Amino acid sequence: MPRIEEIDLHPWGWETDPEEERFRLSTLDYLTTKTFTNMAVMFKVEASQKDMVTELFKESIARTLSQIRHMIGTIEKDPDGQHSIVRKRGTTTKFVVQYLDGPEDTYPSLAEMEKAHFTSDILGDADELSYLPMTFGPKPEADPDNSPPVSAFKLNYIPGGMILMLPSHHYANGIIAFTSFVHQMADWCYALANKTEHPAFDPRNLDRTLFTNLGFETAEASAGPNTETSGLAPAPAPALPVSSPPRHRRSHSLLFHVPKSKAAQLKKLATPADGSWITTYNAICAMMWRVFSRIREPLYNPGRDYTPTFGTGVTLIKRIPNMPERMQGNMQFDINSTTSHLPQFTLGEIISNVPLSKLASYIREMTESVTPEMLAVELQKVARMRDKKNLSISVDAFPLMALYITDWRGCNLCDFDFGFAHPTAYRHMFGIIPQGHCVVYPAHHGPAGDDEGIELQVTFEEELMADLLNDPEWNRYFEFRGVDMMEEGGTKPKL
Repeated sequence: MPRIEEIDLHPWGWETDPEEERFRLSTLDYLTTKTFTNMAVMFKVEASQKDMVTELFKESIARTLSQIRHMIGTIEKDPDGQHSIVRKRGTTTKFVVQYLDGPEDTYPSLAEMEKAHFTSDILGDADELSYLPMTFGPKPEADPDNSPPVSAFKLNYIPGGMILMLPSHHYANGIIAFTSFVHQMADWCYALANKTEHPAFDPRNLDRTLFTNLGFETAEASAGPNTETSGLAPAPAPALPVSSPPRHRRSHSLLFHVPKSKAAQLKKLATPADGSWITTYNAICAMMWRVFSRIREPLYNPGRDYTPTFGTGVTLIKRIPNMPERMQGNMQFDINSTTSHLPQFTLGEIISNVPLSKLASYIREMTESVTPEMLAVELQKVARMRDKKNLSISVDAFPLMALYITDWRGCNLCDFDFGFAHPTAYRHMFGIIPQGHCVVYPAHHGPAGDDEGIELQVTFEEELMADLLNDPEWNRYFEFRGVDMMEEGGTKPKL
């Protein structure tokens, strides 16, 4: 059994904290997934550094929690049926250190993980690395009515390195705010390790009224009677034929790399002839939507007039005026082709009937449609709901052939200097395989050197994996880096 040390960690200066602090959730917080997130950050650590690194993180986390105050405590139900993150004087968070690098341990080394591109398969059991029950997935422990904890911290020492697990409740932060939280922690690590000036933190970053004052929601409206339905949930797509296969087919998670040079070629291919602007991300999404639809069509056979759902998250931090740089909370809005008010493409159009540039432009237009004015209208539709936890999005609830892309390019954790090292890579440990899902990771210091680009973690049906991996159009731009995670009983594809 590995050696484990666990303490209840107080925030710095807790003795003089207020008796109780409450951080009211906004509607944007409810619109995310009702789950714990489970980020793993990998570092190179020498054996002689372990004690120093442990103490450095212990103090840095305590200092960070004294500033980013909503990231410790529990989620509690308010008298009006909504929820707040509640922090009390004396509240602690779990700080755990696990040693998986003992002489009798057989855990993979950091070098072995790097060689395997840090796939979930080699990282190991999410339950062993994480702090239970704060692992990803629909579980009663994450329900906001059950007083879930907001955060925990676990250091796992492995041969040649360390895996820092940062489980937290998704209602507390979206990916951009989470990145800012880790950035503040890194700044504290650097300052303490190098004895430099301590990092400040703007209290405005915790002020959710910056949303409400923009008219996105009002206290008066949220205190009103319950509303049965939400205009923000995915609208039902046309049903697949009765003869179609069952909803769930055995699927696996695959990891692909898009070199910078290949991404540039793809953007050029997908740029409209009239010169109108698209991003590299739009081009990648368009090609993914086209190839995945083409390969999946014979399996599900919905007919060329079927309109598959495409969805993505849109980061709001730069779209809402006067937001502080490290604003906390869920600063993203999930939009999809059934709720964007744009004409939907049919399966035939996606596969071949329209140029790739038209798909890329559509994705760009869908993203650009998320404006402060649009948010004000959409969020007021659900402002009168009492039980807002039912707004939480679930990728598995999307219809068959849907593609939902989670954009984490802004989560640049590997750029942060922690004083003793920069992270080598990071991964979210799902532990399960979300259907129809793709995560876009930013470039890290990978084997492609200067040509290292983004990585895609995609879910694909087992019986179609060989078709994808041998597809000439796909392989022109996307490099296969391995099977990330397999469902039980699955078999690896033949190339």
